Amino acid sequence: MSPTVYAFDNTDALSAGLNAFVEKVSRDAIADHGKVSVAISGGSLPKLLAKDLKNNKNIDFSKWHMFWADERCVGYDDVDSNYKEVKTQLLDAIPIPASHIHPIQEAAAIAKNTEAAAQDYQKQLEAFFGASSLPRFDLILLGMGPDGHCCSLFPGHPLLQETHRWVAPINDSPKPPPERITLTFPVVNHARLVAFVTAGEGKQDMVQKIIEQPELNLPCQRVQPTSGSAYWFIDQAAAGQLKPSSYGRYKL
Repeated sequence: MSPTVYAFDNTDALSAGLNAFVEKVSRDAIADHGKVSVAISGGSLPKLLAKDLKNNKNIDFSKWHMFWADERCVGYDDVDSNYKEVKTQLLDAIPIPASHIHPIQEAAAIAKNTEAAAQDYQKQLEAFFGASSLPRFDLILLGMGPDGHCCSLFPGHPLLQETHRWVAPINDSPKPPPERITLTFPVVNHARLVAFVTAGEGKQDMVQKIIEQPELNLPCQRVQPTSGSAYWFIDQAAAGQLKPSSYGRYKL
């Protein structure tokens, strides 16, 4: 199934649309099962997400649980840390309980012990979701790499074929730093909702390939929730090479 693509006039409008979308996801999840589970990547995504979300008083952040879709094996204060970026942009500004924030184990990350970090993170997921079946996130928020990668799942990498592990280590990421952990496709595609967020003219070529050339089978194209939905939130600059029929407008 093709994803639903929403294009916005600029990044401010994109952030506003994403804020409205996340507010609805949160409200629906709390009404259905009393909490909200979110996994997030790094890059420009946290800033775009946080711009309006951090001031949203309609969301009950006390019911949120925040996880990471992938993480670099570095300390929490390292410039490469996805945790640091999300914390700085969003978590420091919203009333989410500290016990509801689930980062990678810092000791294993600093030691660059990717196997230990991946095993520990899978145990964190099992503790929250239960160990008997795949985690079912309410929402996974992802960025898009210039090569079409998402999470830390890169084109041509053996991890694209992983079918058993929920969280996998990677020691040879083509994008530094090489040591990381990542959610695998079975987990990503078991989510209720997945939303890609990307902006800028420099992204338009890859956005066009992903949305309009499905035969390329890039990692982003392999995100197809089996019983959920996938969305793209992009600005008009990133949509510059798309056919008008490939995207629509999000109604706030």
